[in-house]
Amino acid sequence: MPASSVSGFRYARLADDLEGKIRDGVYRAGEKMPSLRKLQDQTGLSMTTVYQAYIELEKRGVVEPRQKSGYYVQPLLGRILPPPEAQKLKPQPKKVTVNTLAYAIIDDMTNPDFLQLGGSTVMAELLPFKQLARTLRALSMEAMKRSLMRYEDPYGNAELKRQIAKRMVGQARQSMMDEMVITGGCIEAVNLCLRAIGDAGDTVVVESPTYPWFLQIIEDQNKFALEMPTDPQTGIDLDQLKKTLKKNDVSACLLVPNFHNPLGFVMPDKNKKALVAMMAEKKIPIIEDNIHGELYFGRQRPSTLKSYDRKGLVLHCGSFSKTLSPGLRVGWTLPGRYADRLRRLKMDGNISSPTLNQEVVAQFLKDGSFDRHLRRLRTALKNQITNMALAIARYFPEDTRITAPAGGLTLWVELNRRVDCLKVFHAARERKISIFPGAICSTTDRYNNFIRISCGYPWSEKIDVGIRTLAEIIADPASRV
Repeated sequence: MPASSVSGFRYARLADDLEGKIRDGVYRAGEKMPSLRKLQDQTGLSMTTVYQAYIELEKRGVVEPRQKSGYYVQPLLGRILPPPEAQKLKPQPKKVTVNTLAYAIIDDMTNPDFLQLGGSTVMAELLPFKQLARTLRALSMEAMKRSLMRYEDPYGNAELKRQIAKRMVGQARQSMMDEMVITGGCIEAVNLCLRAIGDAGDTVVVESPTYPWFLQIIEDQNKFALEMPTDPQTGIDLDQLKKTLKKNDVSACLLVPNFHNPLGFVMPDKNKKALVAMMAEKKIPIIEDNIHGELYFGRQRPSTLKSYDRKGLVLHCGSFSKTLSPGLRVGWTLPGRYADRLRRLKMDGNISSPTLNQEVVAQFLKDGSFDRHLRRLRTALKNQITNMALAIARYFPEDTRITAPAGGLTLWVELNRRVDCLKVFHAARERKISIFPGAICSTTDRYNNFIRISCGYPWSEKIDVGIRTLAEIIADPASRV
């Protein structure tokens, strides 16, 4: 056999070996691979063969070169396990009764003894506490006095609104500052929007599965939820939605088109445009939750439904809770033609959002630190989701399916149909592991074999052990129906 053929087999075998170790978690997403010289010493292969192996891994999308730094493990999100299957539904309005397990999850999120795989939160170490503290200290005594000793404008701090508007170039129409209302986080924005556009007894379209606190808001406003079949990779089924609207009187849609919670998808631009046009024709408003919009893993931020809105029927909601500080509780909404009604509701509720919190965020955005922080945060989250997905592939049963999110914080995991996610939830809780059972993300019984896993914490041996423990619980016959 020619020497070149032998060399070819050697570099391919080395590439296969290294890729296997990446998938087994020996080398983790974002981690630096051994240098060419070190691998040559370890394997006894020639420098050329080692280099060819890295070129092969780069072609496979497993590693990426960094100038004057070497090769690093590339996230493998799209090629780890098959995606969950889209659920077939017969959409019909339903009264909502939120599962009380939602409150247990909230309790677990504040318990330091629990491994936090349930709540969709970012670990504090990934957020810019030191920079925020410097921003706060830099406020003059006069500015501090103004912030603490007066009410803020009911609709929001002018400088904060200006900074948010700068960040939303191309995402909404130009007069957004007049339309914008600052809120206490994204959930208040969604709550106000839903109250502004309808009455008790109305029907609200949501994705299936959906964020359980959306269901709670719908329940508390005495409205009906109409769950629509939703593809884990492309979003709500527009053909089914069109048919459903002919049979049902719908007052609003409440949707998450970018990095959906829990599915993680980004709705394609053509679908977004078609959705907005469809709803505009029927004069049905859309509440758009874009809380994860800045946490994209690709090259650019995805478009919003608001960017296609020409009738003022898209009520856009955002927040800094996932990107900057959950504790400051700073969110906003662009409520379109419902701005007057929403402003009235905002004043009825709490007059205005806290002044100092808005001032701190406004100044932080103004000095340019936010974009640098976001670049680091996106890289960290992409690596963390990849490492979590690889661990699930290693330890969970072979028939497991998971999403490959293009951004955000979570993985949606489909287990064998005989697995009861509520039994898994309770067994995990006994072992101080917090997870999110899929059953509470719907008014149907379609997601009893699904769980949501949060990836907001950097990979650690504790998480690895926790995923292994979850796998044991799932494999236990006691977790079956």
